[in-house]
Amino acid sequence: MERIRVAGIIPMGDGYALMHRVGVIKRKDYQEYYTFPGGGLEEGETLEDGVIREIKEEFGINVEVIKKLYEMESEKFNQKEYFFLCKYIDGKFGTGEGPEFSNDPKYIDSGKYIPEIISKEKVKEIILLPTEIKDKFVQDIKSGNI
Repeated sequence: MERIRVAGIIPMGDGYALMHRVGVIKRKDYQEYYTFPGGGLEEGETLEDGVIREIKEEFGINVEVIKKLYEMESEKFNQKEYFFLCKYIDGKFGTGEGPEFSNDPKYIDSGKYIPEIISKEKVKEIILLPTEIKDKFVQDIKSGNI
């Protein structure tokens, strides 16, 4: 069964809301990187509802889904991933209470999750995964599409 993952791209201030991952033990290739907030779809959830829930869990903010920007298939992880442009509505950024912040032992090898806003100029300089989406994202920032 293919896993469905959803993620949000959220413009905030002069940048974008991203999750900074540090001290990641379970990844030999990257112990520190940034990623778009998101996660697996829950049963009965639409793609849009999943993005809204995940962003609330991870960042503590409410967003509105504007449109789907990207999708990719990962054979390595047997999953399909959808990336949505979202608009910040309200809430205090950085107050997420999702399971990754609960000190649940299941997340011990996942390192720390640090919500950050990265300026448009800095996005191209950071390690942002997945790289194939980062390349499209940087191009869209440069061309003014997002």
